[in-house]
Amino acid sequence: MPFTEDTLDFMSLNRAMNSREWFREHHDEYERLVVAPIAELLAQLTPGMARIDPELVIIPRPGKSVSRLWRDTRRGPELPLYRDVMWFDLKRGKYAGYPGFWFEFSPRALRWGCGWYQAEPETVAAARELILGGSAAWLAALGAFKSQTAFVLEDTRYKRTRHPDAPEELRAWLDQRSFCLIHEEKSLDALYSPGLAARLLRDFELAAPVYRFFLAARAAGQAAEGQKIALRP
Repeated sequence: MPFTEDTLDFMSLNRAMNSREWFREHHDEYERLVVAPIAELLAQLTPGMARIDPELVIIPRPGKSVSRLWRDTRRGPELPLYRDVMWFDLKRGKYAGYPGFWFEFSPRALRWGCGWYQAEPETVAAARELILGGSAAWLAALGAFKSQTAFVLEDTRYKRTRHPDAPEELRAWLDQRSFCLIHEEKSLDALYSPGLAARLLRDFELAAPVYRFFLAARAAGQAAEGQKIALRP
């Protein structure tokens, strides 16, 4: 079934109730209104995402490719038990530092993108080297990024540039602490659209060359880190 306004109403009410007992009593609604639409969306996306990267892991269940609606209270017992935001994150491996394609929705926002929440330092350093060296992966990524209007680069730049002599076009990337392309919708209407999967896939295909650059940066970063470890006495 598709997402509806009832999906967001349930998420908002569940967060407001903030009760494990209430959630258990309404678990069928959670499965029907939240989990099932995400699973359906991922089923529609899977063939196209496999063309972008056949190694992507897509498991349409909470705790796998899909977020949970509840929090890990060990990290913040003062926070509410439940969120009112859900997302999926499609990567090659959950804990291996890979970039991913992601989609997030809540009663307040609808957005999607490609990259990292926080890239590992060795990956960012390797990305800078690929940019400065004019690698083929970087040039393809830059060309694809400049030719589209769906995404912007999330601004995680240092306050002061570390590459004052580089062109501004490169500094926008070289000064980032991490890398993520983001699209933010102006309204929630797209969430209810029957064309949502097609639109996501189209945008993810636009981001694919940048995603491949991110993969190249991760691979180069892992190789550099491995060499450091090998050289340690």
